[in-house]
Amino acid sequence: MDPRPLIALDGDGVLLDYNLAYAKAWERATGRYPAELDIQAYWAIDRWDVERLSGEKLEQFRACFDVDFWSTIPPLASAVEACHRLRDQGYDLVCVTALAEDLADARLRNLRQHDFPIEKVFATAHSLEGRSPKADVLEQLKPVAFVDDYLPYMVGVDGSIHKALVLREPKGSPNIGQHLSAVDSTHADLSDFVRWWLSRH
Repeated sequence: MDPRPLIALDGDGVLLDYNLAYAKAWERATGRYPAELDIQAYWAIDRWDVERLSGEKLEQFRACFDVDFWSTIPPLASAVEACHRLRDQGYDLVCVTALAEDLADARLRNLRQHDFPIEKVFATAHSLEGRSPKADVLEQLKPVAFVDDYLPYMVGVDGSIHKALVLREPKGSPNIGQHLSAVDSTHADLSDFVRWWLSRH
């Protein structure tokens, strides 16, 4: 029997609502849930009415991004359903996420808690420029498609893999410029990708 084709999915911004979880982390650190400034902002720090921290306050805030945080991020609307549609149509799913390796188990627990049909998480180092930190893992996994919401993580990914970019909130988005030529399709969210993909395969 031939193995089921594989689709690789990013975590934050594709499966999980990191920006919403960010507000809870701010509340945990400061005792105040921030007001929402701009729902169209790509970056969490621009979406919420929060100050730019430094020094000890910044370290206190960063300490809130612990195993508990990465285990309890809410799912994005319709993302769980979209994943089940892919599974029902014969695809296996993995999460390839730019997290520290020691947080991979927390991410997997988080996904299972929300009933995502995903059994494996591959955590890669974060990178701000150059070749995607996910490229090597994807080359080994050889998925038929890779879905991410961060354009720089498409750079250097094997050309045989369909690269689907979730555009999501546009203000301040990094999903612009010359590297868009590396992308095979763009979508509003994971559900939009799934509808598009299944209509063609």
